[in-house]
Amino acid sequence: MLERYVVDELSSHESWRIFRIMAEFVEAIEQLSVIPRAVTIFGSTRVAPSDCFYKQAYDIARRLVEEGFSVITGGGPGIMEAANKGAKETGGISIGLNIELPREQKPNPYVNTLLQFRYFFIRKVMFVKYSTAFIILPGGFGTLDEFFEAVNLIQTDKIKPFPVVMVGKKYWDGLIGWVKNTVLKEGKVTPEDIGIFQIVDTTEEVVRAVKEGVEEISKR
Repeated sequence: MLERYVVDELSSHESWRIFRIMAEFVEAIEQLSVIPRAVTIFGSTRVAPSDCFYKQAYDIARRLVEEGFSVITGGGPGIMEAANKGAKETGGISIGLNIELPREQKPNPYVNTLLQFRYFFIRKVMFVKYSTAFIILPGGFGTLDEFFEAVNLIQTDKIKPFPVVMVGKKYWDGLIGWVKNTVLKEGKVTPEDIGIFQIVDTTEEVVRAVKEGVEEISKR
């Protein structure tokens, strides 16, 4: 009898969780659906302001704002902070989609519009739905997760193609080398799949890739 009671209680809690999920979706859609075209910038939380990629993330965000884009990040420290700072200090729209984590992920002070997420999957949907491009700076598992999910969604035609730009050829060389020399050679992906993303080094290359990619997609 006790076991049946425990099962019923757990089932009840699971059923009610859907309302929290719905509420998180509704709040995010209401806030993000009114923003101008945006670019999402990903990268490591473990990057200090003295790091060259922190400075580059700041410059990329600044230049994107000058080109009329809003900037979205995960709202945390490191690369995300740099991008939000660059956008805010240039007078642009600086958005942070922050995830509740026990460590590392505290909102940075350069976000104009902050959304707090309990669920990773809702946050990931918002990144994809409201971005016209992804910029991937050096990062860890979280950054890789966002990169590969975007590429997979484009590959499988689950979303419309948009520019996916990786920054830092030296940093990404080992990963992309393995994709080309192993995954591609063994037929697990196609050359067209590899063409979904591009790798660049300079800020100007990033901005050019985003602008050209967005313009090309708008003509289709």
